[in-house]
Amino acid sequence: MEYLRRRRQLTEGATTMGQAATYRQVFAVREYRHLFGAYVLSLVGDQLTAVTVSFIVYSTTGSALLAAAAFASSYLAWLVGGPLLSGFADRFPRRRVMVVCDLARAVVIPLLALPMLPPGAVVALAFAVNLLRPPFVAARAALMPELLDGDRYPVANGLDNIAAQVAQVGGFAIGGALVTLLTPQGAVLVDAGTFVLSAVLLLRGVPASPAPAPRRRAEQDGFAAAMRLVLTDRALRAYLLLLWIAGTFACAAEGLAVPLAAQYGGGPAMVGLLLASAPLGMTVGGIAVTRFCPPEVRARLIPLLAVLSVLVLVAVGTAPPPPVLMGLLVLSGLGTAFAVPLNSMFGRAVPAAYRGRAFGAALTGLAGLQGLGMVSAGAAADHWRATTVVGATGLLGTVAVLAALALWPAATGSLRRTGAARDRWRSVSRRLLVAGHEQPRTVPNAPGPSRPESPVDTP
Repeated sequence: MEYLRRRRQLTEGATTMGQAATYRQVFAVREYRHLFGAYVLSLVGDQLTAVTVSFIVYSTTGSALLAAAAFASSYLAWLVGGPLLSGFADRFPRRRVMVVCDLARAVVIPLLALPMLPPGAVVALAFAVNLLRPPFVAARAALMPELLDGDRYPVANGLDNIAAQVAQVGGFAIGGALVTLLTPQGAVLVDAGTFVLSAVLLLRGVPASPAPAPRRRAEQDGFAAAMRLVLTDRALRAYLLLLWIAGTFACAAEGLAVPLAAQYGGGPAMVGLLLASAPLGMTVGGIAVTRFCPPEVRARLIPLLAVLSVLVLVAVGTAPPPPVLMGLLVLSGLGTAFAVPLNSMFGRAVPAAYRGRAFGAALTGLAGLQGLGMVSAGAAADHWRATTVVGATGLLGTVAVLAALALWPAATGSLRRTGAARDRWRSVSRRLLVAGHEQPRTVPNAPGPSRPESPVDTP
């Protein structure tokens, strides 16, 4: 059976209990190698889209507002695509969802270079392209726990985080170079090619699988059912609140990069350094947490790192020298690495039939709150110094994160209590598989409370 063959492949070279998986063990899983390659290509394609569309709009209109709107469409699309489209990751086979999203973007993106398109149409097309990112990301996030067992799953999340940070910086640089060398029209074709290659990798390396939930039931439940599941389960609610609160307050400083640089008399170069500081810290933190910390240590570090991500911003309120300011932003970014193991715990705690919509709900809420946080910080910076606003944001964020952590003991306690029940379910599932019955699921598909899985108990 294909399922048994895949399970044997995944368990080869399994990690020792309590030890962190290595990158070699993660990349030993063929399916993940192709999934990772497709993810990198899709990330680069997203950044190329943002750069080329902004350049096309600005070069044809000279309007900074329209150029900013085109660039912001990648973030605004989550507020629409998350609730409406992430559910496709649970209604249809997840590989098919990712491939369709990639190919659809590859078809639409070349239209952006048509010379007769008015700027408004270019912005609208860019928004349509970015609408396909939420279902792609939701399907991929939901598929990861099915392909990676044990500690390879959180370590793979760390690798994905590194790729995202590198693609964010490298994609902008590559996009600018391509626009310069190939003109916007040529850059758009290269952009479309990244999505074609991503689809090819998925088709060649990721096995086809049936839809995780019956289509009629998934359509009836919808996005609201996944949201109810996440908010009514104590563990999932604690994870989500911590992610939303810490992620919102920690990233507010990014929206003030230009005012911060202006306060110090800096120009575009300083803006770039400020924007690169937090991604650098998160990359270092992601490597340290996933590669050098045992699984049980990661779970204990999540609250500490979440507090660190906002607490260090309080010192920005003293208007420190630029090197110290950038160092504080790096430390804040390092703290945001708490999201890497938290993502794995969230993914394993959500029932498989709801996983795509649950990730869509989490990311939609995060995108909306981060956007609101940046706008609020920008409005405050019109009245106070940028450093003062960042320091106040850090203080408020620290109080809010500590309040959210009041739910954390209940969440971790519920994880331990469900460990025995989870083991009994797996034992029954294995016996059914040997007997030739239906392929086992990680959790039952019936609606109801999720079955959280403790990272400490993870096999």
